[in-house]
Amino acid sequence: MFSPYYAWARRQGGGDPFAHCAFNVALYDIAGKRWAMTERGARHLMRSRDSMTIGPSAMTWNDDTLTVTLDEVTAPWPSHIRGTVRLHPYALARHVVALDTAGVHRWQPLAPCAQVDVRLTHPRLSWSGPGYFDANSGDAPLAEAFSRWHWSRASVRNGTAVLYDIERRDGGRLALGLRCDRSGNVHEFAPPPVATLPCSGWRVPRATRADAGCAPRVLRTLEDSPFYVRSLVASQLEGDPVVAVHESLALDRFRAPWVQMLLPFRMPRRA
Repeated sequence: MFSPYYAWARRQGGGDPFAHCAFNVALYDIAGKRWAMTERGARHLMRSRDSMTIGPSAMTWNDDTLTVTLDEVTAPWPSHIRGTVRLHPYALARHVVALDTAGVHRWQPLAPCAQVDVRLTHPRLSWSGPGYFDANSGDAPLAEAFSRWHWSRASVRNGTAVLYDIERRDGGRLALGLRCDRSGNVHEFAPPPVATLPCSGWRVPRATRADAGCAPRVLRTLEDSPFYVRSLVASQLEGDPVVAVHESLALDRFRAPWVQMLLPFRMPRRA
């Protein structure tokens, strides 16, 4: 959805989505971070009921486990990310949220509570811990419907909490709070007050929601780009201390021509 090549193809009257697909892998450890997002053409895409392959990487459902086999090259500095990631959902959720008033854009927390096992050979890393799996789908470009959003996910007692704050192009807003348990049940709760976070290095505004009187703080900025920032945020929800994976997306920035010109450096294409 952030592909500059797909955007250029649409402007020329084309834009087959199957000709613009990629595995995005972001890996963070103490030594630093690695990022891979190589776009590939339709001949590199294979799909079946239970699997999808894009170039040398694939994901497959085996019984109740999602297995991701990775073989990617990072950008802009090339190195390999190879290995497997296995996600074991406690249950699959059927909750679907329309993010815009027309229902053109949808989001679903498919497996909000899961166990993840990571085994990498390049670099040689492995770990296990709580996992999360969601999906976005849409029938139009994101920037046409939204101006910005803030999203976060945190492990809480007996499940996962998700916060979504969206500013729509039509002037409307969506403030969403969800608590998901290990049985696949999803319950909405009233989102707590807005709490402002420091802007990123690229001056992208960040905000979240937290219990009244709590002052959330950024523990680490994982990704910092001109239009998108991913962070770890310490906060408090319904009386519980949490560490959340947080993202802020500024779609006016994304639309800017100078940002579009920068994207190929992080997202090369192998057609």
